[in-house]
Amino acid sequence: MKLGVMNPVLNQYKFEDALKYLNSLGVQCIEIGAGGYPGNAHLKPEEIIGKPEKVSEYKALLEKYNLTISAISCHGNPLHPNKEIAESFHNQFVNAMLAAEERGVTTIIGFSGCPGDCENSENPNWVTCAWPEDYLKIRDWQWNEKVIPYWKKMAAFAAEHGIKKIAFEMHPGFCVYNPETLLKLREAVGDIIGANFDPSHLFWQGIDPCAAIKALKGAIYHFHAKDTIIDERNTAVNGVLDTKNYGDVLERSWVFRTVGYGHGKDIWNNIISTLKACGYDGAISIEHEDSLMSPEEGLEKAIAFLKDVLIFQTAGEMWWA
Repeated sequence: MKLGVMNPVLNQYKFEDALKYLNSLGVQCIEIGAGGYPGNAHLKPEEIIGKPEKVSEYKALLEKYNLTISAISCHGNPLHPNKEIAESFHNQFVNAMLAAEERGVTTIIGFSGCPGDCENSENPNWVTCAWPEDYLKIRDWQWNEKVIPYWKKMAAFAAEHGIKKIAFEMHPGFCVYNPETLLKLREAVGDIIGANFDPSHLFWQGIDPCAAIKALKGAIYHFHAKDTIIDERNTAVNGVLDTKNYGDVLERSWVFRTVGYGHGKDIWNNIISTLKACGYDGAISIEHEDSLMSPEEGLEKAIAFLKDVLIFQTAGEMWWA
């Protein structure tokens, strides 16, 4: 496994300064946003696509600080019912893939997207219940008319440009939000589709990350290290569905935390061990979204925590067996 960081937490840094800082902390790889919600502060696709000299300069900077790219991220909603919004996210995702091709990166990360409830919708409609039956009609229309056709086309385009893995973050608010929906899209589109496994979005849904990892064996293409703490009192009163601002820490049912501040070392040891047992040996990419910590403090605490949790070496022969 490799210790990594998702770069938006350092968007306030110049790219070289961010790389120098990460290198000083012992980070081995970086996941770089190239559009969508993460932004493109450190990788603007139009600046490197078709420009070999710029690609070489970019590569040289990474090599200078002993860092590799684990994936390129472009989280957005290319299925948004507002056609202008959808087109913008679509074009950004396409350009992110072209930038990945230029850099020889074969994994791209994003969201599955969420359409509206019909062709005339103005806003996305995330279906979360089976009754009244209108919701199931919406869900089936979304998947059959929008989600599957779009990602079949994008999978073909990705393959043409050297992308081997499209890793979806299973995120509520989008059509792929848990292992079942991830596997549904993978079955419909092909094994280019996999998961960017982020336990923070699973914890609050009541999903056991280790059980989910086992269910997704062979389909985990990237991993986000982010934690969530569940407020038992608030959840007991209002449940886990919560639309209050993330900054309202005391009143929310759950909030994102730096790894180790939502669940302890035993839980994270089990997560990492289950990943290893299921054959995942890639990047463990820290995504910092802790409203109680500065970017630097949250990142440095996560790095220190994970250095003691990650399994870096290959086990080799079981000499005792």
